[in-house]
Amino acid sequence: MAPGLNDVTVYLDHNATTPMAREALEAMLPFLEQRHGNPSSRHGRGRDARAAVDRAREQVAALVKVRPSQVIFTSGATEANNLALKGWSGGRPGARLAVGATEHPSVLSPALALRQHGCALGMLAVDSQGRIVSEALEEALAEGAGLVSVMLANNETGVIQDLRAISELAHERGALVHTDAAQAAGRIEVDFEACGADMMSLSAHKLSGPAGAGALVVGKTVDLEPLIHGGGQEHGLRAGTENVAAIVGFGAAAELALRRGRDAQVELRALRDYLELGLSRLPGAVIFASDAPRLPNTVFLALPGLEGETVVMLLDEDGIAVSSGSSCSSGATEPSHVLMAMGVEPEVARCAIRVSLGPGNTRADIDTLIAALEKHLYHQGAMPAGFLAAS
Repeated sequence: MAPGLNDVTVYLDHNATTPMAREALEAMLPFLEQRHGNPSSRHGRGRDARAAVDRAREQVAALVKVRPSQVIFTSGATEANNLALKGWSGGRPGARLAVGATEHPSVLSPALALRQHGCALGMLAVDSQGRIVSEALEEALAEGAGLVSVMLANNETGVIQDLRAISELAHERGALVHTDAAQAAGRIEVDFEACGADMMSLSAHKLSGPAGAGALVVGKTVDLEPLIHGGGQEHGLRAGTENVAAIVGFGAAAELALRRGRDAQVELRALRDYLELGLSRLPGAVIFASDAPRLPNTVFLALPGLEGETVVMLLDEDGIAVSSGSSCSSGATEPSHVLMAMGVEPEVARCAIRVSLGPGNTRADIDTLIAALEKHLYHQGAMPAGFLAAS
């Protein structure tokens, strides 16, 4: 029988969601228990809620080095991605869009939906390490792409794109750039202006905040149509009463991530290096995109001979939580579209699992994972007899 909630002893799936930080929870609790108020109300409770939302806007803005007025709160990165793509194309009949082939489903799905409604769509090829091929971008721009959407860091491989170079080329041709930075913010330094993007999507629950809160950062020259019409909240781009508690938690988590800064990145990178050293002991282990710049917390690997979904279930029985790729594609029977775009053979791609580290993980967690993988490789006949004793 699979373990229950309290039986998971090693959590290594932070790219799916992070445990909420105590600071975020404590900031939220007053707005869940006593300080209820609608930020649009004129009375004291309403003004209190408005001040809390404004403070959170400042905290999120500081994380990515923008003005608070550029931050539009949403229900998460998925809504932010939809607002960026659909909001841009909404006032531009016949618009042309280009997106990376390894994008998250929350970018690929709205892009495909837009194509069904008359928007021209180009897919930007990547190389074997998951990096956007510059010739593909140049071709898309030559064909008239007006918006390019490329994620800052991939949720499966952790590959970090050269967004500055992508933005410079796009801007030379008069195109705007959107980036999904949900996995990057809080794990590497993110500077909106320095990377050259015109729009950037963020998520609270990827950086130790609550699920249900995100943001779209919008540049000064971007004109968007709202997805949701109503009371005109969020500068008229996202109507509806704000989720004050979740937004406050988002702000607190953003402030904590900024305070942790480079020290946390160094610690995660050292832990990732220790993990990859352990994986090097496993026969046939493959680490995808190992030659590309990657997030300091992410390792996407395959153990040939063992299906990824099988490994995930076996590790779950051991009390270890990992994933077989994007959590938003769970239940899919096809191999990772990210790995397929990188040219990985399907039989290898089906063996992929993702290990994503976060605050609280230790070398002991890595030792537990490696020992469990060795055990399962041995029992599945994918490890030579005597290997465990020798190691």
